[in-house]
Amino acid sequence: MISFGALLLCLQLCSASAFCQQAAQGNGDALEQARALAVSGKLQQAQTLLQQVLHSEPTSADAHFLLGYVYFREQHPRKSLAEFTSGARTRFPGVNDLRIVASDYVLLADYTDAAKWFSVVASEDQNNPDDWYLLGRAQYSENHFQQAITSFQRTLALRPDDVTAENNLGLCWQGMNEMAKAKQAFQTAIQWEGAAPNDPQPFLNMGTALINSGHTRQALPYLKTAVHLAPRNPKIREELARIYQTQKDLPQAQHQLEVAIALAPKAAGLHFELGRIYWREGLHDQAQKQFKICAQLNGSHGSVATPNPYTPR
Repeated sequence: MISFGALLLCLQLCSASAFCQQAAQGNGDALEQARALAVSGKLQQAQTLLQQVLHSEPTSADAHFLLGYVYFREQHPRKSLAEFTSGARTRFPGVNDLRIVASDYVLLADYTDAAKWFSVVASEDQNNPDDWYLLGRAQYSENHFQQAITSFQRTLALRPDDVTAENNLGLCWQGMNEMAKAKQAFQTAIQWEGAAPNDPQPFLNMGTALINSGHTRQALPYLKTAVHLAPRNPKIREELARIYQTQKDLPQAQHQLEVAIALAPKAAGLHFELGRIYWREGLHDQAQKQFKICAQLNGSHGSVATPNPYTPR
């Protein structure tokens, strides 16, 4: 799965200038200066200036909304939401404001409220494919697969051949256990990437789907492409290890898991699988060490699932 927060920030930063321009209109030189600072990434300076504005004009909705945007950029979603709430007491937020509100909820992993506000944004600005995509991601994260399918299809209608949307459409079909449709979507996304692919996710998802259906030999080329595109993605390494275990190539499985653990040392499942490989290779002391690390991570509640960062080239 794509890292929702990382992609969200990437998409929203592209519209930074448009948001800040709206927020600063008609509010004097100080807000215009704060807008310019925010657009240029000088967030701390923008924050200081906006706090000065609010000290003298505490009911300024524009200042609150722009400060909310700055806090979002700094990944302080609770502070950001507080500013939008304060500004809304004077003026209802516009569509660009609400886009940031929805984004704050994503950073808080509150996908119910994220979907609520992205739905409002998408209904107000119906021709923005990014809004429909982010709405679909929020719906997918809540396991509302059919709703997410509708949103991703809307994205594709507005932006044909969108690899990321098609890949996520496949994830929705997979969530509904419609594996033939899921594989077709993953394959379509791969075809759209062409001869010089950029996004490893469709290759990873196609490979995983084939492994889960018992077609490990067919899965290997997809995962080799995925690891070439994203060599520091531990999830791809984990899936490759599954194939090599099935093929009884234990040294390769060991290598892939060792790399995955170096990239994601708190993923307890990786330590357990590496311990199993070591045991099968007769390396019992090393196996016990991995089992102990796994138990410690699980016992301290410090374990995480194997991450799958979104890292297109």
